[in-house]
Amino acid sequence: MSVRSSLSRVSWVQRALLVGLGLAAVWSLWHPSGLEERMLKDAVLYVTVPAILAVTHGRQLGWRVDRLALRNTLLLAAFVAPFYIVGSSLPSVRAFYPMWGGSLDTFWTHSLKQLAVVVAAETYYRGLLCVGVREVGRKAAFISPIIYAFHHIGKPPIELLLSGPTDVLFGLVDYESNSILPSIVAHGFGLMLLDWLVLHDPLIPPETVIGWLQWLPLPL
Repeated sequence: MSVRSSLSRVSWVQRALLVGLGLAAVWSLWHPSGLEERMLKDAVLYVTVPAILAVTHGRQLGWRVDRLALRNTLLLAAFVAPFYIVGSSLPSVRAFYPMWGGSLDTFWTHSLKQLAVVVAAETYYRGLLCVGVREVGRKAAFISPIIYAFHHIGKPPIELLLSGPTDVLFGLVDYESNSILPSIVAHGFGLMLLDWLVLHDPLIPPETVIGWLQWLPLPL
């Protein structure tokens, strides 16, 4: 049996998942030294490779905007905003963010660079591994939570705890929208909101938020 014949027996979903697994492994082994190198890393692994794979197979990764996508974008962004606001008062979150040394002086340029990282991440997690394999049904939203959570190791414990459910939520909304716009906006502009809040005095007293969440077995 020829190699071409063998490859023809591998479905698009199988190819997408195999490539996705390989990209996750390479991503974990490539340790960037700063935000600019992280942008390069994610652009290559999370955008370029999935895009080439999709184009050569006549597939799309959710790069589309229509009325449904815009509506769901607004709804998802409104839903997650309170989580960023509450989280910005937690000492563990305030000690970790902004990432890569962001400050008020560099806020807008830093935020645009982070947005590029977010777009790349959403192209991979919600594009290649969810919208891109939508023929498997809504369970496509449950493909990447473990990888997504693994890649959040080292971040504040509460963020690690919420990363899996967040991945599923973003995936389901993007699946229903057939677009990754909702998760890009919720994630990208949510991170921008979080950084802005962390760089200022807490909107909610930290002791109040800790009181709300003290039932969690996590350092806050």
